Amino acid sequence: MMSRPMLLVFLLIVLIITSQFEWKQQLVSDVEPSPSISQKQQQISKREEAVKEKIILSQEKNIQRLNELVRNLREQLLQCRSSNETISNSLSSLADIAEFEKQQILED
Repeated sequence: MMSRPMLLVFLLIVLIITSQFEWKQQLVSDVEPSPSISQKQQQISKREEAVKEKIILSQEKNIQRLNELVRNLREQLLQCRSSNETISNSLSSLADIAEFEKQQILED
């Protein structure tokens, strides 16, 4: 059998070795979350970029829709103007005819 001091030294060495092994595991586990945290941050930033892109695409679609509406309203305005010009020309022609008929009646 071993003597007590030898047994104590042996136990002390075993204790030191196992504790260092545990410390190394803790250090490795402490170091590992850093990359996972940065990976999470990268994933979050990628998601934010994707959301920003979707918002931009949505705004571009809205702008295109608004441009189409403006174009349609301009066409309608032009049609109304031409219709008004036609009506005013017709009314002035009718007024000219009525004036001409009044003059003929007065001359008779």
